[in-house]
Amino acid sequence: MLRTPLSFPSPEVRTMSSAPPPGLDPERLRGFLDRERPGLVSGPLSARIIEGGRSNLTYVVTDGTGQWVVRRPPLGHVLATAHDMKREHRVISALHPTAVPVPEPLVLCQDEEVLGAPFYVMEFVAGTPYRTAEQLAPLGPERTRAAVLGLVDTLVDLHAVDPEAVGLGDFGRPDGFLDRQLRRWGKQLDASRSRDLPGIDELHAALGRELPRSPAPAVVHGDYRLDNALLDEDDRVGAVLDWEMSTLGDPLTDLGLLTMYSVPLDLPHSPVSTTAAVPGHPTPAELIERYAARSGRDTSAISWYTAFAWFKLAVILEGIHYRYTLGQTVGAGFDRIGDLVPVFIEHGLTTLQEG
Repeated sequence: MLRTPLSFPSPEVRTMSSAPPPGLDPERLRGFLDRERPGLVSGPLSARIIEGGRSNLTYVVTDGTGQWVVRRPPLGHVLATAHDMKREHRVISALHPTAVPVPEPLVLCQDEEVLGAPFYVMEFVAGTPYRTAEQLAPLGPERTRAAVLGLVDTLVDLHAVDPEAVGLGDFGRPDGFLDRQLRRWGKQLDASRSRDLPGIDELHAALGRELPRSPAPAVVHGDYRLDNALLDEDDRVGAVLDWEMSTLGDPLTDLGLLTMYSVPLDLPHSPVSTTAAVPGHPTPAELIERYAARSGRDTSAISWYTAFAWFKLAVILEGIHYRYTLGQTVGAGFDRIGDLVPVFIEHGLTTLQEG
């Protein structure tokens, strides 16, 4: 199962109810925490689930005094490699002592008898994930600009981490990273191919012909964008979230994805949220310049990485469209996903040609 790195506007947190949310039994969790972290919890736990289009499930739990966050795989049968709680827990544990802001991991549970699946508990970090232009716009141009540039600075901090020094030297396979990524998403396209998509095979082939030489490997987030971060009251990145796609690889793939999400799509009523058109939002060129200046990395091939991001998102959108045609999606907006795919393909081709 591939995670869908998209944000569909939705409420942040479901309203608290007397019944526990699916996938988390507060009493069983309390028993586990009392055994593994005695004194952490001082009363009965209640829980609510956080929304936001994530494939792994995220809950906020509280005893009325303190708050914590629980992460577990989706309900039902899942591929362990796609929802590896141990791996997610490992990367934030390694990064927590560094300059990269991540929640403090508290405990990992691999015993499926507790909640029906492996899970981990981490600290609750207060902050706002800005998912839509409507949410971000009230900050105003100056604060918006500072917040997004701060996101770039945090990305530089992440890519500056020495994987060996933090125990992540074996966290991935950097050699041949881009080639494997391109082949992986090509296979995913073939698995979702149900209609003619002019230009997508041309884009895939062109990306393969122009494969850049990767810089030194770094810890990459894999889905780095504004709504995978919490901004604090001063509009600074208080925590980077959702590390399920992280690995060791080419750091410019993170920058390419962030650049792609910073291109205004000008698609009214799009089910794919973006904040790029908000006044004050830095342009893609400004983000690239900021990253290059602060990291010292050569970003001359960034057009390839941005075009690859357009291709990857086109494939993901086509997969969603395909599942929609089979009646396998539930919710609003899925009927419009198919119309977005040609837009992403065109952006990918144009970006690669202009690079």
